[in-house]
Amino acid sequence: MTCMNFVVRVLVTALALWVTSLVIPAHVDIIDDGTRGGTVLAVLVVALVFNLVHLVVKPVVKVLSVPLYILTLGLFTLVVNAFMLWLTTWITDKSWFGDQPWGLDINGGFWWYVLAALIIAILQVVIGAFAPKRRS
Repeated sequence: MTCMNFVVRVLVTALALWVTSLVIPAHVDIIDDGTRGGTVLAVLVVALVFNLVHLVVKPVVKVLSVPLYILTLGLFTLVVNAFMLWLTTWITDKSWFGDQPWGLDINGGFWWYVLAALIIAILQVVIGAFAPKRRS
């Protein structure tokens, strides 16, 4: 994956995360310092962490859970994506970095992680269709 592709993926994910926080605001919250620039920075940092988690952890989890993918005919993807989202919230937890004004917070339990992951995945596909493509 080229650097430009990664940047486009982070921007697409950032927009998807932001829209998800607007669709279900009672359960998905992007924690920021309250300023417009702080919100943009928080969304971009959370999207960067989310994409790094997908890049590093998701392939390992997919290989380990191949039988569950086969058994559920691919529906286990939602659970894996919810786990990636939980891992992102855990990494961006406010207590790790002191008083930093950014992070992702999802409250309400497992099914809200699944719903948020589903919305983010759908938005990534829709927004990604309009994103610039890699030229050969």
